[in-house]
Amino acid sequence: MPHWSQAITDRIQTETHFDGREIKCFKDRPADLNAMLAAALARAPDQEAVVSGETRLTYTELDQHVGRIAAGLRARGVEKGDRVALLLSNRWEFIATMMGCLRLGAIAVPINIREGTPELAFILRQCGAKIAVHGMDVADRLPAPADLPGLTHRFCVGGTVAGSDAFDTLPAQTPLTDAVPLHADDIAVILYTSGTTGQPKGATLTHLNIVHSAMHFELCMELGAGERSLLCVPASHVTGLVATVFTMLQTAGCTVMMEVFGAHEFLSLTADEKVTQTLMVPAMYNLFLLRCNVEDYDLQHWRIGGYGGAPMPQSTITELSEKLPNLCLMNAYGATELTSAVTILPMGFGTKRADSIGIAVPCADIRIVDPQGNDVPDGTHGELWIKGAMTVPGYWDNPDRTASEFHDGYWKSGDMGSRDAEGFICLHDRRKDMIIRGGYNIYSAEVENALTAHPSVIECAAIGCPDPVLGEKMHVFIHTTDTALDLDAIKAFARTKMADYKAPDFATFDPDPLPRNANGKIVKNTLRDRLKAQA
Repeated sequence: MPHWSQAITDRIQTETHFDGREIKCFKDRPADLNAMLAAALARAPDQEAVVSGETRLTYTELDQHVGRIAAGLRARGVEKGDRVALLLSNRWEFIATMMGCLRLGAIAVPINIREGTPELAFILRQCGAKIAVHGMDVADRLPAPADLPGLTHRFCVGGTVAGSDAFDTLPAQTPLTDAVPLHADDIAVILYTSGTTGQPKGATLTHLNIVHSAMHFELCMELGAGERSLLCVPASHVTGLVATVFTMLQTAGCTVMMEVFGAHEFLSLTADEKVTQTLMVPAMYNLFLLRCNVEDYDLQHWRIGGYGGAPMPQSTITELSEKLPNLCLMNAYGATELTSAVTILPMGFGTKRADSIGIAVPCADIRIVDPQGNDVPDGTHGELWIKGAMTVPGYWDNPDRTASEFHDGYWKSGDMGSRDAEGFICLHDRRKDMIIRGGYNIYSAEVENALTAHPSVIECAAIGCPDPVLGEKMHVFIHTTDTALDLDAIKAFARTKMADYKAPDFATFDPDPLPRNANGKIVKNTLRDRLKAQA
């Protein structure tokens, strides 16, 4: 049975953090994220740390930028515990400014650049940001200064705009070299969750949280010296921030930054930069398989293909395994509240256990419980509750949501799954997205995974709609450019993949992509509203 913790038992001990949580922690670890960068600098001063367009920074050069930005922030009144908002695309200034904040003991607040003005106003106000560093592409959506009196300074990267100083004026001439003393439980980053229902919540990622997640990726993906990871998901999302940026800092590797994903551009950059590791959503793998001849690119260095955020269709896994036999596919499951992954599919199980999100990482404690919060036996469906050194202490200035979504140190994920006797966990659905049709539980994720294997289906979403006889029926929204595809064909295809009662009752076919929020997740509430409007 694969179980990485068996080999590292002597590296783990129980510690008390976050006002009384007893959790498993690595004994030998960086004290905080500043120590992580310092260790990388000591190990690889002349190695590339960041590649961003035409800009290439070694660890020595990155450290200089970090020190100068930290000194510049301090000159603008930023102190330990203050919040600095980052509204930047994937470019080197994001990493340098974030680490500059941390050197001061300030809290970085990365915000997705796709957010609209109302969401930006809410987040900036709720976190109490003192300074905002933003790109030109966000400038016209920033709230007016009168609406955010606590935001004392704005700096614009990549140009000049009214109301903001040029980013070049922020760094000081003399760098700040000594980091402010910190505790592992101090908050390093606030990441706002998607907010598909209600206002976004600011998950408080501590230094301890991020250090452990980066070490888990390093250990479970068997990363070593000289790694190069391609950042093609937003750096403001927990996956990009932790699985790539901080994991590369932990390994003294290089983050190759890609501002806008394109299939050809992704493969070209992977080849040219000798990328060794990625972590992205399955749709990105699908896109380059659909639009490119993989054989045309030199991908010999690409060893680890991590994915998460949605099920990977079996057809995609099969095609990737055939066309890139040296690429090890590794499913990783996590969330913002979990500081990225808490389960990872062990190496060598990409095709054998494609149904699974993997096994618990060494410092994770995962319970699968019934509606009353009682543990269920192996093989039984239940909700995943997760505790560990990666689970955040709560939400920023939101005690009610912290109290409702955490219990005894466990984050209640809302995800339904089961665990087998070997420790492999399979996800079935979000608790709220399960469809009950005539007494049968239908997990929409299973339906979506099956239908995505159809050659004409680009993406799909299954939702329940009220039915007076069966309680619920299933409606699927399908993004396709095949005008001949119809409900009968989809039903017939579904019945070749699943039990007949899981075939959809209704379907909407759309040549346009399905609605997504700023973090790229399909917004099923929007689809439900469409159905209500049609009723």
